[in-house]
Amino acid sequence: MKDVRRKVRRTQTITPFGVGGIIDLQGESFVAADIRSWGGHGEKVESPRLARKLGVQSFRSAPVVPPGKMEFVSKVGPVYARFPRWLFCPHCRIMTFWRSEMEQKDKQPSCRRCPGNPQLVPMRFIQVCRNGHMSDVDWRRWAHSTADSPERRQCQRKRLKFVTTPDSSGLDALEIHCLDCHSRRSLEGISQKNSLKRIGIHCSGIQPWQLGNDEQVDCDETPRVVQRGASNVYFPQVHSAIDIPTPSDPSGDDKYAQAVLGNALWPDLISADEESPMTDPYRKIIAKQCGVSTEFVEILRIRHMNDMTARPDSRGTDEDLSIDEWSAFTSVAGSSRTTGEFAVRQVDLGARSTDSKSFKLIAQRIDRVVVADRIREVRALAGFSRYEPDSHERLVPVNPVSKPQWLPAVESYGEGIFISFKEKEIQEWESRESVRLWTQKIEENMEASFQIDRLREKTGLELLPRFVMLHTLAHQFIRQLSYDSGYNAASLRERIYAKGHPKDSPNPIQAGIFVYTAAGDSEGTLGGLVRQGEPPNLLDTFVRLLESAQWCSQDPLCADSTGRSLANLNRAACHACTLLPETCCETGNTLLDRTLLIGEGNVAGFFQHVIRAALEESADSVDVS
Repeated sequence: MKDVRRKVRRTQTITPFGVGGIIDLQGESFVAADIRSWGGHGEKVESPRLARKLGVQSFRSAPVVPPGKMEFVSKVGPVYARFPRWLFCPHCRIMTFWRSEMEQKDKQPSCRRCPGNPQLVPMRFIQVCRNGHMSDVDWRRWAHSTADSPERRQCQRKRLKFVTTPDSSGLDALEIHCLDCHSRRSLEGISQKNSLKRIGIHCSGIQPWQLGNDEQVDCDETPRVVQRGASNVYFPQVHSAIDIPTPSDPSGDDKYAQAVLGNALWPDLISADEESPMTDPYRKIIAKQCGVSTEFVEILRIRHMNDMTARPDSRGTDEDLSIDEWSAFTSVAGSSRTTGEFAVRQVDLGARSTDSKSFKLIAQRIDRVVVADRIREVRALAGFSRYEPDSHERLVPVNPVSKPQWLPAVESYGEGIFISFKEKEIQEWESRESVRLWTQKIEENMEASFQIDRLREKTGLELLPRFVMLHTLAHQFIRQLSYDSGYNAASLRERIYAKGHPKDSPNPIQAGIFVYTAAGDSEGTLGGLVRQGEPPNLLDTFVRLLESAQWCSQDPLCADSTGRSLANLNRAACHACTLLPETCCETGNTLLDRTLLIGEGNVAGFFQHVIRAALEESADSVDVS
């Protein structure tokens, strides 16, 4: 197989054009081969926490090829193989099965029959299965499947023609013709579940870049025909982690963690039982003496207990990366914290006694605001699935032959705003029966969804009302920041800290959001987000985003919805008011509901009183004279 190189951005090698993903370039179509094609090349990316979670030794980032140096570079990274290999001429409509020996360097496939040698076009339809295999449709068999004689049905020639008929519309207007026996069949019904199985076409058991029979497997799944650009062709499983001072393994320059671990009362704290009356005083004294929060001290204690009881083989997929991140943000107590690529500082809301009632109500619910002047995020591709976004059972690894020791990853830099909310206010709101019952209905739909495994990784064992509310708030925050910060919405991302844990879990209770930008260049650190997180901008932004969340151009259909999006995983949320580009959202634009944010009918919203106060202030400001 000859590899064909075109220009691909480094970040695109993770998503959307990572291993197994299809990319269209100037009328050509390619698929990314697995990481064995990288050889020993790639730039090392450090992220110990993420590596421990994913059970690998390291990460690599695709090397950057300098402009104008392509002709001097050998194989240095990801290889993209041509797929589909069935092509057709847009003029004569003759189909060609493209082979590797037909490739010419820096030349696109062209038709040799027609004047001007027009570029060949890849077939629009391919076949995939739930086990993640993908291949060309056997168009020869499809064309002869409805032939009127055994001789025609057994024709083995591959001289085919892809034609359109003006007499009809839709798929029945597209036909595959055999130029030898003149058999033909339209594409009507090709996307039906058993359309290929009925004519004896089975799953290939292979990926497009695996041309050798030694890697082919027996697959019993029924293949389905989809368009190669369809959204269900490729579901990458990407994991990300923010580069933070790790409490369980503090670096030498992390003075806060070192101060806690070196405190004279630290041995007494870690030896004390959780039920001991001295545990809480120890925490408070250590936090005060070291200039950190009690939450940070508790995170260090929990990490120490976990490290003491953890077995060597228990590390891996179930480590919750949000615990350390929550600790890193909440440990900033009235000062700045800079460690490596993690530069954060706590800021004041700037609330004053003369502020409006709506501003005061917001300030009563916010616990702390931390702006990140600089952060580093690592995103790694663990594998992919097709047809359905399965998380575990049908995941195709980036190395399908053996357990990978490293994963493709990309590091990016940015800035952000972290906001945590007062636990007392959250619990008081969550304790309302109408709020709990409303959230339970969303969770019932989530349990019946094929996305349940992936969503549970984000929500925890239980979907709490705070998760849906904070998730919706993050979306509204991003939409508002796209107007105020100078970043477009697609360049912003969210992290939700509201995971439900078992009652006896030692993990801290979380209620916060982190909206940030992470780009592969300096664009992610222009200061726009940090400026919006500082006083007095944040309170004003909050009021305006809540006012925007109250109205939707699709109301009352949107506001009164009892189930929207795939599997009814959203309530009052649509593209006109809440949904964002897929790159922004942790859960694929699901588990959203404006009702829990602003209130509706008998269901109280967490910020319902703020909305009411803002409306009253607006009414009072109108001069009726």
